[in-house]
Amino acid sequence: MTMPDLPPGATGVITVDLDVIAANWHAITALVTPAECGAVVKADAYGLGALKVIPALARAGCRTFFVATPDEAEAARRLAPDARLFALDGLLPGSAGVFAANDVAPVLTSLEEIAVWSAEAARAQKRLPAGLQIDSGLNRLGLSDADVHTLASEPTRLDCIDLRLVMSHLACADDPTHEHNEIQRSNFDRLRALLPPTPASLAASDGLMLGARFHYDLVRPGYALYGGQAFQGGPTPVRPAVTVEARVLQVRSLAPGDPVGYSATWRAARPTRLAVISAGYADGFARALSAGAGEERGVVAIHGQRAPIVGRVSMDLVTADVTDVTADVAPGDLATLVGPGLTIEAMGHAAGTIGYEVLTRLGPRFVRRYLGGAG
Repeated sequence: MTMPDLPPGATGVITVDLDVIAANWHAITALVTPAECGAVVKADAYGLGALKVIPALARAGCRTFFVATPDEAEAARRLAPDARLFALDGLLPGSAGVFAANDVAPVLTSLEEIAVWSAEAARAQKRLPAGLQIDSGLNRLGLSDADVHTLASEPTRLDCIDLRLVMSHLACADDPTHEHNEIQRSNFDRLRALLPPTPASLAASDGLMLGARFHYDLVRPGYALYGGQAFQGGPTPVRPAVTVEARVLQVRSLAPGDPVGYSATWRAARPTRLAVISAGYADGFARALSAGAGEERGVVAIHGQRAPIVGRVSMDLVTADVTDVTADVAPGDLATLVGPGLTIEAMGHAAGTIGYEVLTRLGPRFVRRYLGGAG
């Protein structure tokens, strides 16, 4: 495949279909109604470009966005001036003023954070918006059982706070048979009942597939919006929104026994055509996709035909065996790394990781190209 509109000198291209992302949001909304569907756009919209993704989702009708850090919150407020914004990492030191100035609700995870946010509200002389995160069994960020009981017995701790959401996060939502899902749901119900009546949220991309009991008032998809399929109980009703392609730099001919790449871990067992591709671990193509003798891990596609990665993945280059590709492969062609038949989940599995990491590790050297999303 060639792409004449790829800028000169570009090593590769990440194509993000904003219309598909918007359609995915609508599909999830239809699934969870009457609950609201928000959008998690932290980590630069999972590496796909918050500058484009947030406005596209806002135009689609999304009104609630979740970021992680103060910098992400400031950027999201500029992109979605009328939206509700929540910051999932809570109150990092010195961040209270940034959140207050941008009308961003930090998701508070400790009694100490509640005290800091209350002090900021006193300085501002108004109640400030916030969410509360309960630790229902993930044992990561969140108010403990004891913390929630303290708030129940000392309700004045929340007097200066405009409480907009009580949430928790599931540990095993990708597996619908895991007993911990129901344990966490029960813990969440028990603890949130001790707090003032507030809209509730438990489910993210996988949890929303566990059924209406997990939807509450708001679901928080991130990965699913971008086409991710991590749920093990069946397909989430979304489509892939991302393709990743890199240029073929050179095509080489190898004789039987010729080695390829660092440490000569792979040798040609037959006369071989080898495509050298301008992608490597600096671009998010993991070194774990390297293949030694008799192995097949990473796969690319050229002219719609699959070609296995051979030898070591290096920082800037990867090599693929194109001997069985029937079309002529030439420098300048584009090899598909993620696309039809080559899912982010498959790449993650081959690299011993998950599709979430594949998305968020896509490097900045590849050009981002956006389809649709016109205002």
